[in-house]
This record gives sequence, structure tokens and C-alpha cells, in this order.
Amino acid sequence: MDSRTRFLLPIALVVATLAVSTSSIFIRFAQMDGTPSLVIAALRMSIATVLIAPIALTRHWDEIKRFTRTEMLLGVFSGIFLALHFATWITSLEYTSVASSVVFVGTGPLWVALLSPMLLKEHISRVAIVGLALAVVGGAIIGLADACVWDGGLVCQSLQDALQGRAMWGNFLALMGAWAVTGYLIIGRKLRAGTSLVPYIFLVYGMAAVTLVIILFVSGNTPFGYEAKTYGWIFLLAAIPQLIGHTTYNWALKYLNATLVAVTVLGEPIGSATLAFFLLNETPALMTMIGGALILVGIFLSSRSE
Repeated sequence: MDSRTRFLLPIALVVATLAVSTSSIFIRFAQMDGTPSLVIAALRMSIATVLIAPIALTRHWDEIKRFTRTEMLLGVFSGIFLALHFATWITSLEYTSVASSVVFVGTGPLWVALLSPMLLKEHISRVAIVGLALAVVGGAIIGLADACVWDGGLVCQSLQDALQGRAMWGNFLALMGAWAVTGYLIIGRKLRAGTSLVPYIFLVYGMAAVTLVIILFVSGNTPFGYEAKTYGWIFLLAAIPQLIGHTTYNWALKYLNATLVAVTVLGEPIGSATLAFFLLNETPALMTMIGGALILVGIFLSSRSE
């Protein structure tokens, strides 16, 4: 890693986290006319693929043609994992609370840390493990912030039925979302070592778009007939959180281990809470600020080993 890349990496991770943090804001605006979340996800990936296609097909076509069968297969699976992450996590919100869903999908870095030594031969230090634990706990606290109150003790009314009926299925879907993003990051770390960024994301985003469009039509939804401003918010969703945020994380995967990138992704709720404060006049709860502080400390400790 040269000195320029070493200098750019922390800046890039901050930019990526801020870009991804706009996702929930744009999704909220896009949902105002009742647009299903699955439609938003499918259009998000489709638009992102269309936007990157001219660069990929004109400047990187020779490299795309040189993809080996193994590289092509890994890219396809990475795209499917990304699509499944969006599909399962979004669907989980129909069955369980946002708090429960966030807690379960936020376990993604734990699965990355468990699998990286076996699949990528990447071992993390004890300090990084402590940082990972703090970041995951911080993410769980943020997830529980809207569900729990202090009433002579911590009371989480909406979580009391978390292991029963529909909620249990929703929690399992959120957990599947965590497993899917784990596959996406691990394959990305492996494949990015030998491939350029643009050909990689064109293949992965394209496959994710195809998968989500298939899921969209199978579920009986349609991408047509919504207000013009809805498509405008989805365009911003594709351009900023996806093309800037996710693409920058994929760039960083060439230089940083998958666990650190996964931990950094947990910084998204901090950025989202900050943007919601300025754009939506939503003041973050005390538990959100405590959780955010733990995430920042966790990211700092995890990054020291790098």
C-alpha cells in the first residue's frame, strides 16, 4: 500500500459512511406516496447499474472480457448476496419491529469476523475484537433506542414478543440479511484483490439489480406508476448511497480486511441520526448518542490494527 492510498483510506471511509447514511433519508422520502420498499431497492440497483454502464463498457470492456470463469462466478454470487441482503432485511420490517430488525442485521460484522480466518486467512487482533464487540453493542443500543424506555429499569415493550409468531420470522429474515451482507463483503474482499473497481461493481450491481427485479415481479409488485418525485428520490438513492457509499467501501476492500470495512459500515446510524437532526428536525435519543459513541470507539480500536 503506497503512502497516497494510506492517506486516502480514512478519508474514503468517512465519505462512504456519510454517503450511505443518506440512504434512510432518501428511502423515507421515496416511501411518502406508498412506494413498496422492494420496488425502491430494485430501482436503486437498476439505476446504479445503468449509471455505471457507460464507463464500464467503454473504458473497461477489455478487462471485463478477461474475467475468468471463477471471477465471473464469484461476482455473480456477490451480486446475489447483495440483492438478498436488501430483499430479506426490507421484508423483515413487515413482520418485526425496526429495533429488532436493526439488532439482528447489525450482527453482520460478527459473521465476517468469524468467517474471515477460514475463508480469507485474515486474523484480527485482540484490540480489533474488542473494537468489534463495542461497535456491535453500540449498534444494538441504537436499534433499541426507539423500543425501550427507562421506567425503574429498562423496559422494551415492543421486544417482548420478539421470539413469537410473525416477529420470530421477521427476526430470522433480518438475520438472513446479516448473513447475505457477510457473503457480499467476503467475496468482495477476495475478488477485489485481483480486479479493478469499475468492472467489479458493474458485475455485482448488475447481478443484484437482475435478482431484485426478478424478486419484484415474483412478489407481484411493479416499478411503474409512482410520482415523479419518488423516482427522483430513488435516483439520489442510487447515485449517493450506492454509487458513492457502497462503491467506496468496495474500493477500500482491496486494501483493508473485510472485518474492518464491516465494522465501519456500522457507523451508518450515526450519520443518519446527524442528517435527520439537520434535515428532519429529529433530535437523537440519549441511547442513540451512547450507542453512537460506542460505535466510534469500536471503529477506532478496530482500525488501529490496520
